[in-house]
Amino acid sequence: MTVDNAKTNDAAINIIVKELPGIYENGKHFHIRCMAHIINLVVKMGLKHEVYHVKNLQDAVKYIRASPQRIKTFKQAIKDAAVESQRFFVVKLQQDPMFQKTVGRVPSHSDFEMIKKMMEFLEKFKKKTEKVSCSTKPIFHTYTREILDIEQHLRKHETNPDFMFMVPDMKDKYDKYWGDYDTISDYVFFATLLDPQCKSKFMKVVFTQMLKAKNKDKKMSDDEIESKARAKVIDIECKLDKFFKTYLERSNMTSSSQQETPEEVVNFDDENEFFGSYMTSGSFPSTSSESQLQRYLNEDPIGFDKGYDILTWWKNNAVRFPIVARMARDILGMQISTVASESTFSNGRRVITDYRTNLSVVIVEALICTQDWLRKSSLPIYDYDEVHNVLADDDLAIDIVDDIHNLKLTGKRSGN
Repeated sequence: MTVDNAKTNDAAINIIVKELPGIYENGKHFHIRCMAHIINLVVKMGLKHEVYHVKNLQDAVKYIRASPQRIKTFKQAIKDAAVESQRFFVVKLQQDPMFQKTVGRVPSHSDFEMIKKMMEFLEKFKKKTEKVSCSTKPIFHTYTREILDIEQHLRKHETNPDFMFMVPDMKDKYDKYWGDYDTISDYVFFATLLDPQCKSKFMKVVFTQMLKAKNKDKKMSDDEIESKARAKVIDIECKLDKFFKTYLERSNMTSSSQQETPEEVVNFDDENEFFGSYMTSGSFPSTSSESQLQRYLNEDPIGFDKGYDILTWWKNNAVRFPIVARMARDILGMQISTVASESTFSNGRRVITDYRTNLSVVIVEALICTQDWLRKSSLPIYDYDEVHNVLADDDLAIDIVDDIHNLKLTGKRSGN
């Protein structure tokens, strides 16, 4: 279950886990932390530091926005001026005696340059948040690659003089939730293994990078890191196999073609004792004794395709791996963020206000859905000629009035 880090959520999850007997690892990995929430915490740790250049520009903007007259005068001056916007901004404030008395320091070009660098630095976090919050496709399998991209971004700016004062705190917050693979839910790693583009090969890269990030004091050699990463991959594969067996036990497949037992597909020639002894000696590599999961993991990862749909791949390969496909569908469908559901409730709170508390359930649903459609669609949802024809239809107008009247009566009976 994907939720944020509120203590009430932890308590609720503990109650839910107790009501779910037989859950994997007794619910130890049931709680998956919302990625967007953690990204927000990481960025807040950096922004808690007061940046001198940012404050200068903030004070200037606050001064201009302090009164409608200043805003109007400033906008008109921008239209009349034929100079670069930054330069005009600085010159205009330098000519304002009230600004000099109220604020004091006029923003310089170095302030604008620092703001530009800050925006470029924070752009990575903005894009990550938008990706995990607005995606309409399953992206749970991208969890590991996204958090490691953030770690690499922080490490890249760790020695940058412009960001040295803020990155260490951001890195500490990152490490609290994502710095150690033992603090991350196993389901996150299961999703990576079930991504046909990644599998165990990429999983090893993930664990190697995490161990290198932790190895700041250089206590572990590269060989030790390599060995630990390999051992962790094997451990996750074994856990996934254990999880797979729960699906195998629940499956009600009875025919031999659907079971995970070896099929007898070879009839050895009794007249050729040499070949028969070779086939029965165990020297011949047989894949029939492998489980579906082992066969899937042993296959090479597919080529990278940016536009491929992971659920479509599993749908097309469900014939070869029916039980693994069922497991993959459940794991890959997990949410990576709770922003979408939280925004729905927030939107509902904006629709049902203290002055609009008597709306029926149907009307509230219509308002929220229509608002969502209007925001998502770049095209108009109506045609003016068509609207004119509808308004000119008297019979349709009577039907609409009757429907609204019936809807009000239904709402009053239900107490809405």
